[in-house]
Amino acid sequence: MDQDLIRLVQDPRFSRWLEQVNATGGCAHPIHLTGSTTTRDTATGEVLHHYDTRDEPGERLLIRCRNRRQTVCAPCSRLHAGDTFHLVRAGLAGGKSLPTAVQEHPRLFVTLTAPSFGPVHRATTNGERCRPRRGAEACEHERPLRCMAVHEVNDAPVGQPMCPACYDYPAHVLWHANVGRLWKAFTDNLYNHMAARTGRTRSGLRRTARISYAKVAEYQKRAAVHVHAVIRLDGARGPNDPPPPWATAEVLAPVVRTAAATVRLRSPYSRALGEQELRWGAQLDVRPLRAFGGREGLADDAVAAYVAKYVTKGAADSSAGLDHPVAGPDSINAAPLSAHVQELMHTCWRLGGLPELEPLRLRAWAHTLGYRGHILTKSRVYSITYAALRAERADHERAVPDLSEEPDAITEARWRYVGSGHSLGAALIAAGVAEDQAQNREIYREEITQSGVADDAT
Repeated sequence: MDQDLIRLVQDPRFSRWLEQVNATGGCAHPIHLTGSTTTRDTATGEVLHHYDTRDEPGERLLIRCRNRRQTVCAPCSRLHAGDTFHLVRAGLAGGKSLPTAVQEHPRLFVTLTAPSFGPVHRATTNGERCRPRRGAEACEHERPLRCMAVHEVNDAPVGQPMCPACYDYPAHVLWHANVGRLWKAFTDNLYNHMAARTGRTRSGLRRTARISYAKVAEYQKRAAVHVHAVIRLDGARGPNDPPPPWATAEVLAPVVRTAAATVRLRSPYSRALGEQELRWGAQLDVRPLRAFGGREGLADDAVAAYVAKYVTKGAADSSAGLDHPVAGPDSINAAPLSAHVQELMHTCWRLGGLPELEPLRLRAWAHTLGYRGHILTKSRVYSITYAALRAERADHERAVPDLSEEPDAITEARWRYVGSGHSLGAALIAAGVAEDQAQNREIYREEITQSGVADDAT
């Protein structure tokens, strides 16, 4: 490492390389590109701007890896969390091309959970015992069904099955593999149940109201995904269109409950397992968001920050899987995970070998326990997109004017991927850059807070 550091620092182009590292925020695994861009005047052919990586250190340009997981790349994860915050908040409070009037639309924060696949140890509060069960004290495998302990949230037994032999691992895995279908059925039900509740036809409802959402998936202690969602009711044309007068949070809340409770799907038939019923869990939380100028309900910023926090967490952060695919049973056994999570991954691997379940790609997603959806998804008109947020930031940070937007200019770009990551010495320098930028942000935040307090005092 010392030799690599000396080599980097003594390079004549070290200062330019350090500029690139600073521009990526100290990204831990930057992408290396080689190529060029040329912007010409279409009428005269004059070159308005030209950039070529042949003038860069190593003849390559470093760009961010954009990995959302904090454990993989903290600088890019922080940036992704910020983008998620603005994406979710814009759909709640307006801004970023959305009108502020969306604050007055009916909005709910909903949590949908997985059903029970077998009793597990649970965290308790106020001295409550885990499972003070009466009656039978053991299951058919002679495992105790009672637990008189008081578990803290981070205690090792929390989320682990009372009896692994009784736990329905295939049902757990198949439920994960079909969460996307369950969500689609739930959103379809929302329109059906709202039409029935308000005395309208489904097509008539679609002409007057539209449901928009953003949702994030989170692993519970029992290694089952549950879904947090912001649901907003707009007019038929989306956020720029006010909802009809009858559309209120009081009307939407019971519709959400009945729409979730009546979802019933079937897993693909398997001779080994039969057909599994798929549904949402009985635990459902529905909370209204604070109306414009009001004090009741959850605050927009709090909900956006809550969602952004979970987007940066991978499966490994919750000890509910891995952040990379597995190669087979041996790599599952070698993973530093609980016996419960390892068994879920083994179940994915076994079921993934059944021809009738091949479309679910369970082996490819064994590291996430069969769950194959994105961590965050949103409906088309809920808010701005990640791509638009990144483009806006790039325009703000761009050192050279974007001439491609001129009507008489055209840009030709040729780029090629040539690698990723850092050498040992470069990784050490990048980590220092990331730490310095994080400290600078914290100092800036503290100064802004103090100046705000001072302003309020005066």
